[in-house]
Amino acid sequence: MLGLALVLLAGVFFCFQNVIVRVLYTPYELFGLLPTGGYVEATLQSSFLLLLMRMVVGVPLMALTTPVLYRPTWKEIAQLGRRDRWADLRLVLVGGSLMFLYLALLYLAIGLIPVGIALTLFFTFPVFTALFSWLWFGVRPSRFRIGVMGLILIGSALSTPAADPAASVSWLGVLMGVGSGVAYALYTVTAQKSFERFHPFPFTWMSFATTLVLSGILVVLWTGDWSGAAWTALWIGGLLSAIATCVGHLLNNLGIRLIGATTASMLGAVNPALTALLAWVTLQEQISWLQAAGVGLVTLCVALLGRDARPASSPTERPASTPK
Repeated sequence: MLGLALVLLAGVFFCFQNVIVRVLYTPYELFGLLPTGGYVEATLQSSFLLLLMRMVVGVPLMALTTPVLYRPTWKEIAQLGRRDRWADLRLVLVGGSLMFLYLALLYLAIGLIPVGIALTLFFTFPVFTALFSWLWFGVRPSRFRIGVMGLILIGSALSTPAADPAASVSWLGVLMGVGSGVAYALYTVTAQKSFERFHPFPFTWMSFATTLVLSGILVVLWTGDWSGAAWTALWIGGLLSAIATCVGHLLNNLGIRLIGATTASMLGAVNPALTALLAWVTLQEQISWLQAAGVGLVTLCVALLGRDARPASSPTERPASTPK
């Protein structure tokens, strides 16, 4: 149950992250009282800039906090330089590259198709996670979990805000949205494999550091016109988003270590429903009856999954002791 609670709590922080990004793009009244938001246009260059700003804040923040939460953080990272740990280093760097890839593909999808459709496509990742876990770890999901997974995906799709009917949908954007889900699924199973010999906290920090480097390169190569940008508001949003992202990934990776990538990804699929609820409370966004039904369906599925939650029983999925 601890792993289940950690992943659900991580989902709450991811939802705060989603709402913060939404506010940076679109004007709102916070709690119906305080006008805010609309500080940057929803373009591809803006999306990558926000990703870079998030990581510029998030990487030092995690560098300060992770050694407090897990004292051997820097020792374990330094050990990756030993020849006998190079395989672990490659796995960690692959994980960081996949984190960057899924975020980059998601931002590309948001720039090409309506955000509601992009998020719906991204949150198909539990299906791919289950498939990759089956292929890599030999963990075949039960019929019960396959059924719950299908219901969660339906509920998530229902709870996602409807796109503007007049908005165009490009096939490239659809492919980018699905690709982001595939990349995130690969990230979760790579993380699970890495956790056999590496603690989630240093793994998460290295993933963020890798994303920082790659996003910085992309922003330099693909510059935009930032004259007149509301930098103070953007940095405040970057700070809040970085905190939510850091805490969310740390908790989620701890949960993956306890309950496995497949179960964690199924719980992670509740994020659209949680985001809809949070936006309703903080931004006064209206929730339709269809969205409310989706939220209710997802809540029921989480309750069902909670009764079935258990640590993975295969040798590959068991939490491993930290290397000395």
